[in-house]
Amino acid sequence: MSGPMSQPLASIGVFGGSGLYSLLEDVEEVTLDTPYGATSAPLHLGTVEGRRVAFLPRHGAHHEHPAHRVNYRANMWAMKEAGARTILAPCSAGSLQVHVEPGHFVVLDQFVDRTSGRADTFFDEGANHTTMAHPYDRAVGAVLAEACRAEGVTVHEDGTVVVVQGPRFSTRAESRWFGQMGWDVVNMTQYPEAALANEAGIPYAGLALVTDYDAGLEGRDDIEPVTMEQVFAFFTSNIERVRNVLFRAMAALPA
Repeated sequence: MSGPMSQPLASIGVFGGSGLYSLLEDVEEVTLDTPYGATSAPLHLGTVEGRRVAFLPRHGAHHEHPAHRVNYRANMWAMKEAGARTILAPCSAGSLQVHVEPGHFVVLDQFVDRTSGRADTFFDEGANHTTMAHPYDRAVGAVLAEACRAEGVTVHEDGTVVVVQGPRFSTRAESRWFGQMGWDVVNMTQYPEAALANEAGIPYAGLALVTDYDAGLEGRDDIEPVTMEQVFAFFTSNIERVRNVLFRAMAALPA
């Protein structure tokens, strides 16, 4: 890929939702052209603790793009062009383990890809095999974990996310299998976002807010399968905590 523009628009990139950038002051919208088409929304530029930040809602300004239709390549290309040297990626996730409770945060360190048919690489020609043994940046993840502790929220400092295609949720059999494999949470957007960040050479850290117990837990008949309305309501009610953790982490990142 090409390098960032000569005058970076931002040093930190955040993929998230409107509840994040709408809390900034003096937000500037910028649309960048990419070889992969339009981004999910314009970049929203603002300042946090003296740091220039670019927010991009991965699902669009009004959540119009379902996970399997997000233009991940265009989004990541735009972040690279804007000059982002670190990307923070908050997301919602369902728990697969009883000790990972709704309301907890998980700093992701591994993903398992269960998606299909997504445009998931910048390298469509030639032999370009990107190392993906450690898809998440450990140093940035440590900053996020410390920010969670400082905000008084329960954080799991490492966890594996299994990424499903969507837009449907998992069956009980799938969810039980994911949990038996030892995976911690399930989500629909971390792949190929994390992989593309690696290809682009941008340190990337995923932070999952656990909203539910997915399709339920084995042996727990009192836990009902999650609904879309529950996920949205839970994330919205916790957006202030997510915002505070991210802003604290941004201030702590190396300049």
